[in-house]
Amino acid sequence: MGMEWIRPGVLLGSLVFALMGVVIFWLAFIVIDKLTPYNLWEEIVEKQNKALAMVVAAMSLGICLIVAAAIH
Repeated sequence: MGMEWIRPGVLLGSLVFALMGVVIFWLAFIVIDKLTPYNLWEEIVEKQNKALAMVVAAMSLGICLIVAAAIH
């Protein structure tokens, strides 16, 4: 009973849902990046905007929670 997660169907389903979650998160992040008036990556990495980094981190967690709840 403890080894049911190794079955091919369960393992494949888990991988598919994990990949789906990552793709949906990535697409949502791209959409939000396009909606903002500046390039998020450039602002955070090159200009070291820590306040924006915290806002993007909170947004990312929110998107992840929504995607996880939708997939569950």
